[in-house]
Amino acid sequence: MQKRKTILDIGLMKEQQNKIVVLTAYDYPFAQLMDAVGIDIILVGDSVGSVFSGYDNTLPVTLDEMLYHTRAVVRGSQQALIVTDMPFMSYQIDERDARLNAGRLIKEGGAQAVKLEGGEHMAATIRSIVDIDIPVVGHIGLTPQSIHRMGGFRVQGREEEQARKILADAKAVEEAGAFAMVLEGIPRDLAKTVTKSVSIPTIGIGAGADCDGQVLVIHDILGLCDKYSPKFVKRYADISATISQGIESYIKEVKGGDFPTSEHSFK
Repeated sequence: MQKRKTILDIGLMKEQQNKIVVLTAYDYPFAQLMDAVGIDIILVGDSVGSVFSGYDNTLPVTLDEMLYHTRAVVRGSQQALIVTDMPFMSYQIDERDARLNAGRLIKEGGAQAVKLEGGEHMAATIRSIVDIDIPVVGHIGLTPQSIHRMGGFRVQGREEEQARKILADAKAVEEAGAFAMVLEGIPRDLAKTVTKSVSIPTIGIGAGADCDGQVLVIHDILGLCDKYSPKFVKRYADISATISQGIESYIKEVKGGDFPTSEHSFK
């Protein structure tokens, strides 16, 4: 059995120019499926709020919810590195809270690393968590927990001043000790510049093909979320239609008396 990937393996992938593949998962069955086909990193994302729990955005997601989903994903995987999002207000108040909550995601959730949003203004928090030996993934550019400040889900870094700020954020995240960073919703050229400017892997989502890896939401690529359809999402399968057909067939057979048959009954 192959051992679970570590942050050292992920760093080596950048050095060897081996693309890093990341998907979100929130439960045991999807984690099993991803792990079996060789996904590098499973992200237990706070996107669970939107695609799994039906919230309008990620802001209502709680630490307890993230712990629940993290435990399920960890039980379903043996090889992928498990990274868990720190939800809104679990790390923004002070560094003590940030360390405590990151520690819970590792100790109680079973994750191997945490991810948090923010650049220069979160550098001290990243450093504080790294200092207690918890690996951190940064997240800059379009940060979903900042949608009210950004005025919604808008591409970041198109203006020169904003691009400079994102590059400064990337350097701050790297210097704070993060082992990787997510670049979300930024122009491809800017993502390429950031990727070349830092020594740690960049994982893009809506940031073009020049990042060291890519991440997408599993429900998006399988056609299980119709709430929104970002430009950067590619649908690789449409299992919603298959699921609907299965449910419809079940309803029809139960109502028509065709299920259960003797084959599905006990003597």
